[in-house]
Amino acid sequence: MTLGSKVMGNRGIDRRDRAEDGPGCRPTSLPVPRIDVAPLVAGEWNSSAAQDARAQMRKACAEIGFMTIVGHGIPRARTAALSGAANDFFALPDAEKFEVSPRRWWPDSPNVYRGYFPSTVAGKEGLDIGDPELREPALLSRPYHERNLLPSALGPSWAEAVSDAFAALSALAATLLGGLVAALGGDAQRVPSAFARPAALSTLRFNFYPERQEPVALARDDGTPLCCEAHVDSGLLTVLHQDEVGGLQVRDGEGRWRTIAPDPKALVVNTGLALQRMTRGELVATTHRVLHSRRQRLSIPFFHEPIPDFVMSPASLGLPHRPPEDPPCYEDFLRRSLGKFSEYAR
Repeated sequence: MTLGSKVMGNRGIDRRDRAEDGPGCRPTSLPVPRIDVAPLVAGEWNSSAAQDARAQMRKACAEIGFMTIVGHGIPRARTAALSGAANDFFALPDAEKFEVSPRRWWPDSPNVYRGYFPSTVAGKEGLDIGDPELREPALLSRPYHERNLLPSALGPSWAEAVSDAFAALSALAATLLGGLVAALGGDAQRVPSAFARPAALSTLRFNFYPERQEPVALARDDGTPLCCEAHVDSGLLTVLHQDEVGGLQVRDGEGRWRTIAPDPKALVVNTGLALQRMTRGELVATTHRVLHSRRQRLSIPFFHEPIPDFVMSPASLGLPHRPPEDPPCYEDFLRRSLGKFSEYAR
């Protein structure tokens, strides 16, 4: 891949290729806020602390579309175990990684969507993991519901660490989304059924950026060397764990790039294009990118996504926003979104 080429590596959509962007991020000179969500995680829904957390989340997602959260209830031992599982996977020989690839890279694979992709596609290696509890034949017949292809060399303890993390991140994301829905005047009680496991399309992804002397791309706006070009996420909510290398930047409403420094106590949360559309632009999907580093880098995003038939109308979550004409179901929205970037050309 040549310098300056387009890379969209986090299930994102390049803003220059999207129609109906909405307003983008609001004018703000504030840094990315750090919010304590412990009252929400503890279920203290009606406390003043929980109300304050919801208000802060709404403000962050309306102004810049990003926040870091503490008090999230996921112990550092669990994120360390998940990072260890990711590193163990990427340390496997290429032949063993390709055996858990979709059909594009492994012709005998039963999958088209879930699995491993190599760094030749988007400048980094990745592994897309769906709900480990997905076993129902009726669900497995849907386009994006596939069994996870697990590396046999890593054994049951590896699968258990991944399954535990998927469950924890799914529960956390549902709590956060419920808080945002309530803060917007919607019905948070509709979130559990809309994102019910294992029918929901949520994805846990391992991203591994190998050592590189040269960047994957140069930023179009300022020439900055990058390992992941500017993009927005396409789903509703993303919860991200980044390692100590960092490099994540988000563009604020004044066009300035703000670095989100690694924090071992915090997770990064951002809103995606689907939620921007459902709130008619009140919450924003904001452009972000990853700076080039000569060091290896690991990031683990969890993309919180609803069931395939979820209708992308504000009414689906009881939101008071004006409904769009003929809103798509999420499965159709996802199909159009995935068609816009290279690693999903399958």
